[in-house]
Amino acid sequence: MAKLVIMDHPLIQHKIGYIRRLDTGTKDFRQTISEIAMLICYEATRDLELEEVEIETPICKTTVKELKGKKMAIVPILRAGLGMVDGMLSLIPAAKIGHIGLYRDPETHLPIEYYCKLPADCNEREVFVVDPMLATGGSAAAAIQMLKDKGCKKIHFMCIIAAPEGIEAMQKAHPDVDIYVGAKDEKLNSNAYIVPGLGDAGDRIFGTK
Repeated sequence: MAKLVIMDHPLIQHKIGYIRRLDTGTKDFRQTISEIAMLICYEATRDLELEEVEIETPICKTTVKELKGKKMAIVPILRAGLGMVDGMLSLIPAAKIGHIGLYRDPETHLPIEYYCKLPADCNEREVFVVDPMLATGGSAAAAIQMLKDKGCKKIHFMCIIAAPEGIEAMQKAHPDVDIYVGAKDEKLNSNAYIVPGLGDAGDRIFGTK
């Protein structure tokens, strides 16, 4: 089984508390989502492979460690996942960006695909799939399956808030994918919203409600 990492960093916990607040406005919500994504990304990239490279400093030659391969991709699940991209790019600016569009059927809560555009060499990259909320796990599992179908092998999933049901569904569907979670919440309600959660992340990021 791949890793499940629930973040315990004080800054992440503080910032998640802030975005949960009903009175946090769109601008601050969007900015804080980006900051949390950067902090989770820092933890999620901890196990990237390194290689030794010889360089020349102003003083002498020496051996340093650099990322091996250096090929990474960030794939947000539209639309809320877009809110996490800028924070991650501040750490890994050379990463390529893909997009997967899924929406949840209001009756069945099952994911329906409407868009998929990935870097041509995505199957050669270390891929980080991002979505602020992991509720039922359906959209995340479907997005990762789309990547696997295109030959991607090194896949990680990052979210800010997860329900236990979503984590369980993801681990069952993709036991080989590492999951990085900012906060694990209590449960899903009858409408498949995370409790206590923070409402609809997409609406709050883009100010559409």
